[in-house]
Amino acid sequence: MIKKLGVTGFLLLMSTPVIAAEGGFTWSHLILGFLEKPLMSIGVDPLPILDMLFVVAGLIAFAYFGGKPFRNAEMVEPSGKASFTHFIEVLVGGIYNFLSGIIQHGVGAKPLFPVLGTYALFILLMNLMGLVPGFNPPTDQWNVTLPLALLIFVMTHFLGLKIHGTHYFKQFVGPLWWLAPLMIPIEVISHCVRPMSLSIRLFGNMTGDHKVVLVFTSILAVGLPIPFMGLGILISVLQAFVFVLLSAIYFEIAMGEAH
Repeated sequence: MIKKLGVTGFLLLMSTPVIAAEGGFTWSHLILGFLEKPLMSIGVDPLPILDMLFVVAGLIAFAYFGGKPFRNAEMVEPSGKASFTHFIEVLVGGIYNFLSGIIQHGVGAKPLFPVLGTYALFILLMNLMGLVPGFNPPTDQWNVTLPLALLIFVMTHFLGLKIHGTHYFKQFVGPLWWLAPLMIPIEVISHCVRPMSLSIRLFGNMTGDHKVVLVFTSILAVGLPIPFMGLGILISVLQAFVFVLLSAIYFEIAMGEAH
């Protein structure tokens, strides 16, 4: 009896993308549907926000339980066994070491680690959410990816001005003053394209991946989508990595010594 209920529950879970395609059903709408009208009344699109709330709740729980052993003691003795605490330590340390290898000027990687580390996990979980039956990835909405990119754009120039002062604008002029009429438009356009590049790349890849999985799930909900879901995991991780990598490079360029 228990096995039959388990199989039935699994089949229902795997069929929710089909229901979503036909009737607009999502778990976020079912659980948090009461927030739709209040969000719409203040001009906020509830479609991605409701799914993002699940990601935020997951990250808060992840941070609370993952950081609990480190809050209770100054040093945590390694147990020699694989554990959730060890996973947190490896994950956080890996992200920090990665950023430290890129951001080496200005304020360094440590002050920026909370921002870029949160970006990495936040974008990754939003991407992976699209592979969970009954959820939509918030990153397949441009009104989600664009604000994330604009925040990086504003912060890079703010730190550039803070570190270099007015000398920061020398990069827009070019190496020779008489090249300024040519270099200024080129540099301004290249800087303005950065948030567009970050947001459209993430939005486009996640939209395409989500549509592919949804199409094959609609054909046959069990079995057929598995290879494409595996590819979706790879794309989700890669897109989160690329977003954080380019963001870190932009910070390093803004705070570098070339100005």
